[in-house]
Amino acid sequence: MTTSGGTLVLAATSPEPGRSGPPGPYGRLFAVPGARAFTAGNLLARLPMGMFGVSAVIMIAGERGSYALAGAVAATGLAATALVAPWTARLVDRHGQARVAVPAAALAVLGQLALALCVHCGAPDWTLFAAYAATATTPNTGGMSRARWAHLLRDDPAARHTANSFEQAADELCFMLGPVLAAWLCAGLFPEAGTLVGAGLLLTGVLLFAAQRSTEPPASGRSAKPGSPLRTPGMVPMLAVFLATGAVFGSTEVVTIAFVDGPAAGAVLALTAAGSCLAGLAYGRVRRTARLRTCLAAMTALMALPLLAAAGTGSLPALAGALLVAGMATAPTMVTGMGAIQSLTPEGRLNEGMTLAVTALLGGIAAGSAAGGWTVELAGAAHGYAIPVTAAALALTLTLLPAGTTRTRAS
Repeated sequence: MTTSGGTLVLAATSPEPGRSGPPGPYGRLFAVPGARAFTAGNLLARLPMGMFGVSAVIMIAGERGSYALAGAVAATGLAATALVAPWTARLVDRHGQARVAVPAAALAVLGQLALALCVHCGAPDWTLFAAYAATATTPNTGGMSRARWAHLLRDDPAARHTANSFEQAADELCFMLGPVLAAWLCAGLFPEAGTLVGAGLLLTGVLLFAAQRSTEPPASGRSAKPGSPLRTPGMVPMLAVFLATGAVFGSTEVVTIAFVDGPAAGAVLALTAAGSCLAGLAYGRVRRTARLRTCLAAMTALMALPLLAAAGTGSLPALAGALLVAGMATAPTMVTGMGAIQSLTPEGRLNEGMTLAVTALLGGIAAGSAAGGWTVELAGAAHGYAIPVTAAALALTLTLLPAGTTRTRAS
């Protein structure tokens, strides 16, 4: 403030030398009390999500000499998680994150330890399936973190968008680093190393996350609206979109592994996650978000690039560049889709609603993996990239149906 002709006026001033200007969206996000602490614990707990599957396959295939057995055990764990995860999330909503996530993570860790022990001791094959199915209680740490942001930023939609974008970028980072760390541990130390380290990280991260009680959303108890979020109008069509989107991810992974056919496959796949991570961080800084239809249209168009690179040139560098660009459509699509899920989920059921979305994704990944593998066997790896394009186009089509989600939030 200053005076001019005896009148008090307001005037903009420049920052003092040596002092920075106002913080950006992410600076304001982590200025929220307790945000850094719960995020650190959650990232530690989330990293093993990208480690366990790769570790199990390497460990079982290396010790038992069968990729078929390893794949079947991994698929069993995926199916068990799809069945159990929504119930675990419902308990989290009802009784609170700390009270449920810690024992659920402990049970999952026991399952991982049992799997490693059975493999190491040469136990019968059926014990591997039973042990890995016991890991289905692994809590949805990403969903719990998003629920905390939704609680802390309930009156600030712009900040919630930034938080959701950060969470999606964190997911991509963990799924980019997790498989690399798992492969290094299993190959450099001993076959069970990836599973054991992942189990330790999961339990430690969940304990640190749960200890941050000041940011934990209140438990709904019996006050939550009765019935499953599946009964909410628009939820089932939205989950169908997530199912088709998961098929994009699953088919891309299998087809890329088949096309590269060598140790460079992991690095090439990591470029897709890297593109998504960068796009997610950039998307969190924009003020106006895109609609889900727009994001899926962009994903459909960009997913055609790997098909053109593989079938048209057959060049690995060209494919790597195409996957990097194609991955940039992933994070905005997932952020917008998760925002739609949050808006559709009844009060007090947020963890359950987001876990249903993750379950749909897992189902889509499994279906996409099978379709991609079948197409590779039938038509070759290069033409297998037609499956991700088809799946993305299907997801886009589902949003155009009259029974789709609300136009204001997801169209």
